[in-house]
Amino acid sequence: MANIELLKKLRDLTQAGVSDAIKALKESNDDLDSAIQWLREKGIAKAAKKANSIATEGIAQVYIKENIAVIFELNCETDFVASNPEFVALADELGDLLNESAEYDISKALQLKMANGQTIDENCKSLTGKIGEKIVLRRFEILIKTDQQMFSFYQHSNKKIAVLLVVDKQVNPIIAKDIAMHAAAMNPKYLNEGKVEKEWLDNEIKIIKEQMTLDPKFAAMANDPKMSVRIEGIVKGKINKLLSEVTLESQIFVKDASKTIKQYINQSGGNLLHYIRYQVGEGIEKKVVDFAEEVASQINNK
Repeated sequence: MANIELLKKLRDLTQAGVSDAIKALKESNDDLDSAIQWLREKGIAKAAKKANSIATEGIAQVYIKENIAVIFELNCETDFVASNPEFVALADELGDLLNESAEYDISKALQLKMANGQTIDENCKSLTGKIGEKIVLRRFEILIKTDQQMFSFYQHSNKKIAVLLVVDKQVNPIIAKDIAMHAAAMNPKYLNEGKVEKEWLDNEIKIIKEQMTLDPKFAAMANDPKMSVRIEGIVKGKINKLLSEVTLESQIFVKDASKTIKQYINQSGGNLLHYIRYQVGEGIEKKVVDFAEEVASQINNK
């Protein structure tokens, strides 16, 4: 059992996690300086200082092996690091490991052992210490298909957007790839109306109704009980229009305005079963940096 006071001091000095600090003290026979050195060599001390950084850049990637496909997002802080060979190599190994593990929980996946014997989490922290930017596996999803079904995917050249599809049967791969590229460009929120979240739909209906109350014409209608059916019809029409914009199958195909995506895939004899789209950094509040202020702050702190 590590000395509590020594453990606390080590954590205060390095901001390392409890388990890492205990391990460092054990490896250094409770010598504080040696423990600090051990943490620095492992990149953990530096990584800990980056724990509160915001990693909004990185890559979104798809890895397919036979009937299993994984789509994941590996984050860093800058575009420059996203193209770093070690960062790219980490992403490549992650794709293979996640695919073979079939582990669906992110917290458990982070404890999977990589080729060097360290966990995914440890490798991310180690690379954080080496490169100096926060590296984190943010999210991933795994899809499994049958032999009769097919995967289709698209990764944009800058690796910022990745799309993964499952089609219910083997169709022309060009058609399936077209749909993946369409999804990358048009960013539909859902595959079809059946996949729309009730909470999201209820909120959109609420917004539409609130917007209508601001229009004097609709406000007058709302006060007339006889007009309630008409109002509901107007709301339904607005919702149907919205659904046609946010569901992949209902969107107009960008390469042929005479067809929806559903019609386009149906003409090949297939149907879409699953759709996932990742865009690097989506949903993360990015920190706006005033570089002049940052430089001035650094000068004043010297």
